[in-house]
Amino acid sequence: MFDSGFGGLTVARATIDLLPEENLIYLGDNARYPYGAKPLDEVLRFSLEIADYLVNERKVKALVIACNTATAAALAALRTMYDIPILGVIEPGLRALVQASVRNRVGVIGTIGTVESGEYERAMANIEPNIFLRSYACPGFVEFVERGELVGRQVMVLAERLLAPVLADEIDTLLLGCTHYPYLARVISDVVGRSTVLVSSADETAFALMRLLSELDLQNGGNGARGHVEFVSSGDIVSFTRVGSRLLGPELGNAKPWTPPSQATETDS
Repeated sequence: MFDSGFGGLTVARATIDLLPEENLIYLGDNARYPYGAKPLDEVLRFSLEIADYLVNERKVKALVIACNTATAAALAALRTMYDIPILGVIEPGLRALVQASVRNRVGVIGTIGTVESGEYERAMANIEPNIFLRSYACPGFVEFVERGELVGRQVMVLAERLLAPVLADEIDTLLLGCTHYPYLARVISDVVGRSTVLVSSADETAFALMRLLSELDLQNGGNGARGHVEFVSSGDIVSFTRVGSRLLGPELGNAKPWTPPSQATETDS
């Protein structure tokens, strides 16, 4: 499982709770976050480096792209390159969004890259084409989460400005279309009001992973032993462990470093 930083820990938390017997390695590419403001071809390159490490070096049996921007940029390409199940967060989140909506007026908040990719609109056309869907870019949210600033006046002011169009469009159900955003759910809910239902893709992605592993007969289980959980980061390990353990829980105790091949090459040269 990988993400640009801490956001995917929401998916990791849901997976650890739902599939406690599975071994999990989580890679946070903190050295190169945020992905959302970067060109999608650059995010694709980052994703290919990470996938190569996880699939070819760590020999994972399944790969979860726990990042909406990386899912938009790399899911299709990675599925053609590797002969293992690869799951993104966009489709599970949309299916939950459709099920939760009452008036079929749904919205997605995400990074600039995710929103501009149009992947949510394309995916929704295959799931429920007759629903009103609008996507809203929320630049700045990821940076607050990466700094561990989840409440306060600054993030509230930003949320009020960014989410004003959601209120104007009378959205009844809102998908947190970035795995960082559930950490800001309290602020987001305060702005959009209780009449707007918030949906997170984290739990839905974990359930989709459970079904996928079961269908392919790849699940661990039977003896009740807990799986091994490992965390890796391309950024500062002390900071990743400190902030990450506060967001995820005690499982994130000792993260390990990982240097992207492109950065290693730049350092060597």
